[in-house]
Amino acid sequence: MNDGPPPFWRPDIHADRRHALLARGRIKSALRRWFEARDFVEVEAAILQLSPGNETHLHGFATVLIDDAGAGHPYYLHTSPEFAAKKLLAAGEPRIFDFARVFRNRERTALHHPEFTMLEWYRAGEDYESLMADSAALLAEAARAAGATLLQWRGVEADPFAEPERLTLHDAFARHAGIDLLATIGQDGATDRAALARAAIAAGIRLVEDDSWSDIFSRVLSERIEPHLGQGRATILCEYPISEAALARPKPGDGRIAERFELYACGVELANAFGELTDPAEQRRRFEADMDEKARIYGERYPVDEDFLAALAQMPQASGIALGFDRLVMLCTGAPRIEDVLWTPVAEPGRRQA
Repeated sequence: MNDGPPPFWRPDIHADRRHALLARGRIKSALRRWFEARDFVEVEAAILQLSPGNETHLHGFATVLIDDAGAGHPYYLHTSPEFAAKKLLAAGEPRIFDFARVFRNRERTALHHPEFTMLEWYRAGEDYESLMADSAALLAEAARAAGATLLQWRGVEADPFAEPERLTLHDAFARHAGIDLLATIGQDGATDRAALARAAIAAGIRLVEDDSWSDIFSRVLSERIEPHLGQGRATILCEYPISEAALARPKPGDGRIAERFELYACGVELANAFGELTDPAEQRRRFEADMDEKARIYGERYPVDEDFLAALAQMPQASGIALGFDRLVMLCTGAPRIEDVLWTPVAEPGRRQA
């Protein structure tokens, strides 16, 4: 009896997947050469961390480290190499990249996997505009390595060699949902839940009573904005509300907006970038606010990495970006599911595959 999909190790299944897996290797090699040619140093962040990250809806895998005396200490598998990478920036590394294996709980869909590869890179002393140019260059580099002329997913195509569209969140909400997003944000960055709720309801978005401003923002983004992004060419969605950019610095001259952008192709989010926040007091305040919200929604909270906050005080101004490497491979090979481009997908619990 077969209660699940056939196992990846069955020879006929492996034969069907092998072309995408080989393309994965070519893409990784090409991107590694691209970074090395620009004086980036490849690093390897430790997977075991004191904190998996402090964003409300980010869920880590917990474990226990046993010391020499037999005492147990809570640790987590990292959800991103970000905290470790920023410590290396504080140590003096100017340009770094990492093909990091990362782990996120409660995430398994066609685009999500509990264990996946995050390509992160950082530029000390450079603003986040430089990452926009990097992103466009890497899309083209990956496509060439895979022998692809188009990126594809679920019938949507994008030209990886075309200059990406650049779109602000304010313009995206106005264009695709008829909502004036900035009218729901105060000059100090405070959000007006009632104002956004009224606008969302008028736009036909279904809400529930306990939806926060952030929940409503995310629902409009996923239902009305994202399906239009990255069609024909990639989209750089930029200038996020400050409340939606936990580790990004404010945009100079406008406290409502953060230096954050996301890269989309074929309606798929590929990358998330920040002009990095380097104020440890403000970062602590944001972490604590997010953990309060996490405790309210999920009944749990994660510790704050005090070593990270100490390093942040020494870190130079920098920009950083995280790109879902597996998703990039998917789009370059036309694979419909993330598991199609993973050499050994994680077995699904409670399901027989043989």
